[in-house]
Amino acid sequence: MRLAELSAPEVARRLAEGHAVLLPLGSLETHGPALPMGDYLLAEAIALRIAQAHGRALVAPPIPFGGADFFRGVPGGIALSTATLTALLREVLEALVEGGATRILIINGHGGNIPAVEEAQRGLRVSRGLIAPVLHLWKNAGGWQQALGGDPAALGHGGDPVASVALHLRPDLCAPERLAPREALPPFLGLPISGFGTLAAAGAEFGVPLNLDEVAPGGTQAADPRGANAAHGARIVERLMQAGRAMLGAMENTP
Repeated sequence: MRLAELSAPEVARRLAEGHAVLLPLGSLETHGPALPMGDYLLAEAIALRIAQAHGRALVAPPIPFGGADFFRGVPGGIALSTATLTALLREVLEALVEGGATRILIINGHGGNIPAVEEAQRGLRVSRGLIAPVLHLWKNAGGWQQALGGDPAALGHGGDPVASVALHLRPDLCAPERLAPREALPPFLGLPISGFGTLAAAGAEFGVPLNLDEVAPGGTQAADPRGANAAHGARIVERLMQAGRAMLGAMENTP
């Protein structure tokens, strides 16, 4: 299923038969002391499971560098400006279409990629008339935390959903004994920090350009990520796989 491992004639044959192409992307950033930096590895693993479940899909090599946001300057991290990532995505999508792909599903594993993905999607529709849906992995999985039996305190950067999914898919890269509660966040401008880049005041949230150490000291924003576990990660991956398979089925049924 990995496009890179197939010969060109085999890829051409499958695309001519209507096989979809999944494009995974993520980032190379800190997820705290217990988890690997490359969450794109998880996006690729999930894409492969979706392709296997569907049976008529190829998986392109993952784009490992995410859009720059809070994580620029992290040791070992590599982030791209939104303009650069948008241009990269647009050219990758155009190349896939020029090579015969008629169905493309983007599997996104980084919130900072969303603006670039949306711009590239719109560009592809304008230039080619082709819709390339995107499955935002963590945006969806975060909303399923309690419904799937996850620990609410573990939800957040450096914790779930990435932590549980990593423990399930790549336990060899994880050090769960290093999961620890987040340090208390001091107020900013005299107001409580309510999320990544937001302050709470009078029942409303205000966006502010906060730095990583102000919202996620040491890379951990989750209150207490120790509740993350592989069993919960397996439930998340299963639901994401079902969702991706359903979208691929809908795309096959649409001319």
